[in-house]
Amino acid sequence: MNNKHIMKGITIAAIASAIWGISGTTIQFISQNQNLPVAWYLSVRTLGAGTILLLISLLLYRKQTFAIFKDKTALAWLLAYATLGLMANLLTFYLAIQTGNASTATVLQYLSPLFIVIGALVFKRQTPMKTDLIAFIISLLGVVLVITKGDFTQLAISVESLLWGIGSGITAAFYIVLPRPLAKDYSPIITLGWGTFIAGVLFNLYNPVWVGGPKLTLPIILSVSTVIIFGTIIPFALLLYSARFAPSDVIGIMDALQPVTTTILSVIFLKLSINVMEVIGICLVIIAIYVLQRGRRNLEAVNYREADF
Repeated sequence: MNNKHIMKGITIAAIASAIWGISGTTIQFISQNQNLPVAWYLSVRTLGAGTILLLISLLLYRKQTFAIFKDKTALAWLLAYATLGLMANLLTFYLAIQTGNASTATVLQYLSPLFIVIGALVFKRQTPMKTDLIAFIISLLGVVLVITKGDFTQLAISVESLLWGIGSGITAAFYIVLPRPLAKDYSPIITLGWGTFIAGVLFNLYNPVWVGGPKLTLPIILSVSTVIIFGTIIPFALLLYSARFAPSDVIGIMDALQPVTTTILSVIFLKLSINVMEVIGICLVIIAIYVLQRGRRNLEAVNYREADF
């Protein structure tokens, strides 16, 4: 894995994270103004994204869309990605917010690069680059400042919420790592299409889209459509594509751009105020990305190899 490929992966992951930030502003609008039933919302989001992606896949790849079911190993990875990655992350993140607060849940979910590094150490005996660890620590501090606005009392939560938040971080690592074995042989559209469709079917077993839904108004339709397209289809597909070029822990660190983008757009479009601590947090995230890129430009000078992680 050469420097140019890794830088390409970093750029694609950054774009994915920024697009998630755009959807974050929309989700904030939905949660504050639309009062959507969460179970219904998750069912619609995943099944809608999966259906759209599979239709696109059928147009582009035709029979190849179903080829993944002929390979038992690939199918096992796909099912793990759909359940332990996509579905479990959406659920644990929601439960972390429900039992605690959004600030802490977001910070705990951002621990995913740490869990990826731990997994690489335990299962692959792979030591991370020092610059990656430095970038992670700087970006984590930046995310904390952006999310809490410098008020660290917002991070005080119950043990239950803490456990759900850690679960959210672990499952966020899963949705980055688990589809990696599929990246070389299957298009991101196929992998994500089946992943979200399977997650959507399972969510619908609990709450079908035709049960308990809100009265459909134009703002609700536009908001949910935005989350499906910009909060699910485009960023997850870009994330899968970036896995062809960059290590998983690096991709995870780039996720720090998400709360930064959401904060900036919320100030512009939702007229929210921003304080000095948030500005410092945004600057720290930018510095972390610079450190990450600088370290990767010097990749040839260190003995580091990316395997399956």
